[in-house]
Amino acid sequence: MIEVFLQKKLRAAIGEMLLDVQFNIEANQFVTIYGASGAGKTSILRMLAGLMQPEKGKITVNQTTWLDLSNTINLRPQQRNIGFLFQDYALFPNMTVQQNLAFALQKNQSPQIIQELIEIIELGDLQHRKPVTLSGGQQQRVALARALVQKPTVLMLDEPLSALDTGMREKLQNYILQVHRAYQLTTILVSHDEAEILKMSDQVIQLDNGRIAQIGAPADILQTASFQLNGIVMSMEKAREKIKVKLKIQDQFLTVFMKKAALKGIQIGDQVALNANILNPEIRGKIV
Repeated sequence: MIEVFLQKKLRAAIGEMLLDVQFNIEANQFVTIYGASGAGKTSILRMLAGLMQPEKGKITVNQTTWLDLSNTINLRPQQRNIGFLFQDYALFPNMTVQQNLAFALQKNQSPQIIQELIEIIELGDLQHRKPVTLSGGQQQRVALARALVQKPTVLMLDEPLSALDTGMREKLQNYILQVHRAYQLTTILVSHDEAEILKMSDQVIQLDNGRIAQIGAPADILQTASFQLNGIVMSMEKAREKIKVKLKIQDQFLTVFMKKAALKGIQIGDQVALNANILNPEIRGKIV
């Protein structure tokens, strides 16, 4: 069981935002933190990992206190037994795949885990190659294996698959689920991808401007989820009775289908606010 209470003022697109969350995660669950960009998702992971300190907070994992600021307890990241997988693979370029994994071993830890992970994540043909010779998907597989070398209590995944194509993303999802079950991990994922969330998650925590909007089953949350995204209209094409609109939201692209009447006054290049309801997306209008 992971018990979390965190408070911290953050800088967001809307200005200063108070992150104020309290939630529990059962052992061995796969939980996704979901919400608009800037809602505080990554900050929660960083505070759980000990990479960012809240102003108020308490984190207890399996009855061990990682953080309790009221009692001046704050374990260092290396004391928290976590595996953290980012979008950035951060592999050592001068080391082979096997050497990258071996570097993550703790002092006196048996190297047997390396061969286990090479077999589970199917790195056998890659283990003597260096990262520069690997594709993005292959590098992410290595980064996943490295995050698991120390058999973490908690695996944290910060949108690790968002830069991959659909086919490779699905393969990596399968590897993540396989190791999650094989090592009986408690896994926390940050993701915007609804298909990924439905496929992988036992539970979803939806954030809205630093606060928890809903906690529940993936299908229930995604059916009602609604939040605002700001983006730029890249193109508009007629698609039968609707208009196909391509939006650029930060460094991501999103395609939605809108009724023509909803796009009155909207042109290519306009910055717009999108009401991102999963069932009924709606462009609210230009941002001035």
